Amino acid sequence: MSTTPTSMSATVDPHSALLAQRRSECEDYMRGLTVQYDPGTYCEAHFDGWSCIPLTLAGEIARIPCPPMLEFDTSRFAHKICETDASWFRHPFNNRSWTNYTTCIDVQDFELRRQINLIYIIGYTISLIAILLSISIFFYFRSLKCARITLHMNLFASFAANNFLWLIWYHVILDTNVLEAESQTGCVLLHLILHYFLLTNYAWMLCEGFYLHTVLVSAFISEQKLVRWLILLGWSSPAIFLILYGILRGYVSEEHDRAFCWMNESPYSNVLVAPVCLSMLLNLLFLCNIVRVVLLKLRAPAQMSNGPGSGPSRNILQAFRATLLLVPLLGLQYILTPFRPGKNHPYEATYEVISAFTASFQGLCVATLFCFCNGEVMAQVKRRWKIAFFRPRANSYTATQVSSFVV
Repeated sequence: MSTTPTSMSATVDPHSALLAQRRSECEDYMRGLTVQYDPGTYCEAHFDGWSCIPLTLAGEIARIPCPPMLEFDTSRFAHKICETDASWFRHPFNNRSWTNYTTCIDVQDFELRRQINLIYIIGYTISLIAILLSISIFFYFRSLKCARITLHMNLFASFAANNFLWLIWYHVILDTNVLEAESQTGCVLLHLILHYFLLTNYAWMLCEGFYLHTVLVSAFISEQKLVRWLILLGWSSPAIFLILYGILRGYVSEEHDRAFCWMNESPYSNVLVAPVCLSMLLNLLFLCNIVRVVLLKLRAPAQMSNGPGSGPSRNILQAFRATLLLVPLLGLQYILTPFRPGKNHPYEATYEVISAFTASFQGLCVATLFCFCNGEVMAQVKRRWKIAFFRPRANSYTATQVSSFVV
């Protein structure tokens, strides 16, 4: 998967600059040719738009190193056929001179990437549907509104935006001609917005953990004031890291780091990975302390646990269990990053598939644990179901019985 590069610090994007440099080098090569040959014995040297095709004897095949762009493997070679009449081979579909770059692609690796992209698309689609359904449920049942549900809804909104933008990203990259566009500003902007919402996912998971920790450990705190501060933290803190990342990669990094809509691996990507890992670490510390506090309160003597607020409520314990399950799940692909297999490693495909599943189905996990398996939500849904489908039948039966009695 690849796109055209963009530089935020230059008027000409790196992709165009690279092609201009290659064209210039090819022109220098052609000007330096001193071979004397009879007409009809050699195919002329030329620049085909990507590579410099050398002077080639009629009936021979010119082999050219694959250019460093798209999904090409630069260790492979493209080729172009010089016909026996000293003319370059023309493609039968468009009758144009054609260089065969298909050999530059590792077909097996290309198929693996295609399947992994499909996993991402399916996972993000299912997660987006689940998240939107969860948001609808929380909006519909007004009786569920409380400080904890407010945090859940912000978390869901973050996941919904992230999943939707990933689907847009895959559509832009795979199904449009973004590779051919001269300006990549829109593509880079989408990249930055997408990674902002990716960071907000983990920021809001940290807010969830911090909220549970604060409510259980500090019993006398204003929940409304706490929620307001957490909303500010959840939406603003990721912007700080994203701005730093954008400045470093857009103005400090090398040209190859700014290539292909910033999709290539870059050392500056650690600016985005660091807050994710920090969020996971802090959440694990919060949850460990929550476990300690909950065990202390559950083991407290009965006479000490009769007062209001002396023990954790059932709803808080449910939210704690959901958060405890989500924290390792949501960061699994980052936990495994140090153990990521190298290119062509036997376990590379396994790692990529696991990473695709854990990243794309995060929204479904969040919706399931915080909404679909939430006791309060299930009780409200059952209550509404009974009112909608069973009460009218009971009223109708009662009215029929009364009518029969009167007659």
